[in-house]
Amino acid sequence: MLIRLLQQQSTPEKNMTIKNTKWVLRNRPEGLVKDSDFELITEIMPEIQEDEILIENLFLSFDPTQRTWLNDMPGYLPPVQIGEVVRSGGMGRVLESNNPEYKVGDLAFGFVGWQSHCITKPTGDERFRVIPDILPIPTMLNVMGTTGITAYYGLIELGNPQPGETVLVSGAAGATGSVAVQIAKFKGCHVIGIAGGEEKCAWLKELGVDDVIDYKNSNVAEELPKLAKNGIDIYFDNVGGDILETVLFCININARILLCGGISSGYDANRLPAGPRNLFSLIIKRATMQGFLVLDYIPQSQKALEEIATWVMEGKLKHREDVQEGIENCPQTLNRLFTGENKGKQLLKI
Repeated sequence: MLIRLLQQQSTPEKNMTIKNTKWVLRNRPEGLVKDSDFELITEIMPEIQEDEILIENLFLSFDPTQRTWLNDMPGYLPPVQIGEVVRSGGMGRVLESNNPEYKVGDLAFGFVGWQSHCITKPTGDERFRVIPDILPIPTMLNVMGTTGITAYYGLIELGNPQPGETVLVSGAAGATGSVAVQIAKFKGCHVIGIAGGEEKCAWLKELGVDDVIDYKNSNVAEELPKLAKNGIDIYFDNVGGDILETVLFCININARILLCGGISSGYDANRLPAGPRNLFSLIIKRATMQGFLVLDYIPQSQKALEEIATWVMEGKLKHREDVQEGIENCPQTLNRLFTGENKGKQLLKI
């Protein structure tokens, strides 16, 4: 890890005391990321220009998909380029504003990156949402953020769960999975959750999940048919790989397979898993398999956020956050998602 101080001689007086610490990409990672894949830089912030805002980042959000952005391959967002700040969602306070839509003190959410401060001209894809300061920031970045929106629209709009149906969720103890299993229960479904380790499986039982499979201590291919005796109507997939193949043997007619993530690959371009060999099951069962991205639902997210907020306020929707601290710990915090160390939504407090 290299640390250096960049000073901009022309920086205006009012920002001379504001220093930004940021991680930039230096090498394409292989497997788990290392500090040496990045460079930690401290710089003096420049003066904001017309329509720009200066944000002091408070919390960063970590999601498995961030690992894909470090690969040099096309995706739904362009890869982070060598020398660029590592992309990440997060939330912070507006310190300065030359934009009439944002005022000093506003709590803003958007792609802030792995850095302590950011300057942005929030238009189009770079637009930041002003967030009402009514709940703790970790809660808003979790169930009231993209995590909750992903689970809500994936399960309700694409899955269309009906009372009495069987819903299976992999990665069920994770940030998105733990919301999905609870929504499925709210809709009157029989819910099976797959997670790794006794602690995470116990957490699922606390959430009301009917049956739990510990993939670290049991054989999913053997356990799933025993628990899903009536077949699977909806599979909310956060994992992919061998588990997806196992599930396809257990689906019902008109089953809906919702592809939310594929963490079994480690999101590493150098070790993509083999695809399922039994896709013919989709034909036999007249099933659908659909991938989806939360970015497609952000414009209509108000409906989801209102219902999720009601569940949270009523104490129906449970959640937990795994909060690490210190901007210097960004690489290790991302790795927690792939080593199974995280418990709930992975965040970092700056």
